[in-house]
Amino acid sequence: MTVTKHVRPTAVPETASQVLSAEQRYADELAFLAAYDGGARPPGWALTPRAVVTFVQGSDGEALKLPADRRTGPDGTELPASMTIPAKFVGERSLVERCVVTLAGERGLLLVGEPGTAKSMLSELLAAAVCGTSALTVQGTAGTTEDAFRYGWNYALLLAQGPTPQALVDSPVLTAMRTGQVVRIEEITRCLPEVQDALVSILSDRRMNVPELVGTDAGLIRAMPGFSVIATANLRDRGVSEMSSALKRRFNFETIHPISDVDTETDLVRRQATAAVQRAGAAYTVDDAVLDALVTVFRDLRSGRSGENWDVERPGTVMSTAEAVQVAVSLGLAAAYLPGGDALDLVPGHLLGVVRKDDENDHARLLGYWDGPVRRRAEDGSAMWRRLWDLRENLR
Repeated sequence: MTVTKHVRPTAVPETASQVLSAEQRYADELAFLAAYDGGARPPGWALTPRAVVTFVQGSDGEALKLPADRRTGPDGTELPASMTIPAKFVGERSLVERCVVTLAGERGLLLVGEPGTAKSMLSELLAAAVCGTSALTVQGTAGTTEDAFRYGWNYALLLAQGPTPQALVDSPVLTAMRTGQVVRIEEITRCLPEVQDALVSILSDRRMNVPELVGTDAGLIRAMPGFSVIATANLRDRGVSEMSSALKRRFNFETIHPISDVDTETDLVRRQATAAVQRAGAAYTVDDAVLDALVTVFRDLRSGRSGENWDVERPGTVMSTAEAVQVAVSLGLAAAYLPGGDALDLVPGHLLGVVRKDDENDHARLLGYWDGPVRRRAEDGSAMWRRLWDLRENLR
């Protein structure tokens, strides 16, 4: 019998990963900013508050100059003489500044808004810049227990030794308290209220009691300087549990809105889709006009009004920028790996996949959008929209 050995078409390094964390992806920038800004830092912070804002919002195209006596990093590597820091989050600088001030004041930060508005990305960037790691994360779900916010036990050691510090299993929150770092809690409102409220005393007292270890040094764990909590919440999403008033009072709320400028959103979709397709091993070849039409459709359906001020019935599905990026990525991958057609022809089918998720009436709303703004733009003579109108049958 002949055995055929499977050979991968492309060699992948052992250390490769699909997605790098913010501290890995932007390690050079973080090291540069740590050396560049020698101002005062809150206790436990890796960067100054001003440098954190610059890391997230960019240097506005300015090349920052590093003095000659600061060009050696903490690990002995040579730092560049200058660097231009690109913006990573699309939003108001004042919002990012308020977030940074909240964390510097050791108060909980809660980022709220519709799904797909980059709340998780902002929390990751802030954590990476403040303490050098975004890895201390709790993913909130209906099944999240209080152990995720407090601690658990190694039951083998617990049975063998009884309750000892060695048998204690730290949660990400407890690890952040011990080390003075930032912990991220994703989708906090998906946790049950009684689980959420485990954070009340932690945020108030900055310490955690371990009753099983009372009378020992490990029975009371105090938060080290630099400990902060960043939580995110999709308040429109299903499965949301209302936060208690006590917990709300311990957070500063910052609302992340959808991108208001169409050109900015289109540029973001293009950049992220290009990067994703390149990670998949291909070049991004989707025409800019197709991306313009795609973003226009998403914005019209999201806002309930077209750019021409025509009424649009909004679907129940949130038409977020993140979803637009995923459709743009799909178009790019199809063009690269399944060539032979026009990327525009694929737009209706992918839109249908986005819209028709929960409410069966959303299909009719998408058809209504085609019969309204798409048809009217086609009648005004636009070849792009005429082609989309001709593809209406693909929405069936």
